[in-house]
Amino acid sequence: MPKSQAARRYLRRIAISTIVYVFAVFLTLHAVNRGRVPLPEAIGLAMIPSLPIVAIIATVGLYLKEEKDEFQRELVIQSLLWAAGATLSVTSFWSFLHIFGRVAAVDGFHVFVMFWLFVALSGYPLRRYYGGGNGE
Repeated sequence: MPKSQAARRYLRRIAISTIVYVFAVFLTLHAVNRGRVPLPEAIGLAMIPSLPIVAIIATVGLYLKEEKDEFQRELVIQSLLWAAGATLSVTSFWSFLHIFGRVAAVDGFHVFVMFWLFVALSGYPLRRYYGGGNGE
């Protein structure tokens, strides 16, 4: 269980935004799978799951603003930086494979998921490197 109020608010906000995001993805995919969608409707449908993504990004920003523990804030910032680097590296590599005609194009939908997976994966080695934090 997170120790700080900021971390608890962050988890609550992320949970809500993620649930809304998953629901929005299923809702829009259901609408699109029913047949060809005209461009204006497609633009509107694409905005529906994009709004929770903005909420998720804003939630991270709010957490960084609200977290009083500088060590915890620094861990999140470093996780975000490592994840950005890993995501850019993997998608660049994949894009070259695509240019060479060996794989399908990078799907932007998966880039967002990949980024957050890298954020999660980078947290553990960073905590180990810095000795755990939170008095561990």
